[in-house]
Amino acid sequence: MLNSAAAANRAVVATVDSHSDRDGTASEPVARIEAGESLPEWRVEMSEDHQNKLSVGDHVEFTKTITDEDIKAFAAASGDTNPLHLDEAYAETTRFRGRLAHGVLVGSLISAALARLPGLVVYLSQDFEFHAPVYPNTRLTATIDLVEALGDGQYRLRTRVIHDEETVIDGEAVVLLDDQSV
Repeated sequence: MLNSAAAANRAVVATVDSHSDRDGTASEPVARIEAGESLPEWRVEMSEDHQNKLSVGDHVEFTKTITDEDIKAFAAASGDTNPLHLDEAYAETTRFRGRLAHGVLVGSLISAALARLPGLVVYLSQDFEFHAPVYPNTRLTATIDLVEALGDGQYRLRTRVIHDEETVIDGEAVVLLDDQSV
């Protein structure tokens, strides 16, 4: 068990810097990706890919697996080194009986789905309700449903993250969709 935040920080930095798993074996480095690219394991489904044709009822889905490497990279990027996410021995003593992905990391799949909407997507607000834990190496789908056109390119959306038909995050977002040529 880690006894302090400083110890937790040192542990995650050592893990991420060396790109090795807890048992010392090498793990894959975090993928580097450019704007507009996709990784082979990602799956995207869209009901409409033209901004001027979006309407209430349109949806986007983005699916990916939250890996152990994603969790470690998120801890390093965010500074959230809660042992519930990084220390298996500690996490096994909690009500969850194992390490969990960060809730905000899981919620970020909603942002990934939003990035597939046509046009330049600008987040204006996001509400989350966390309903179930997510463990490392879990395949999840973020779903975005356009529920209301607010005018001036703004839309209210229902946002969810789902694992095996169970909603793990439910929420609502408001986005601004600008023409990319502006």
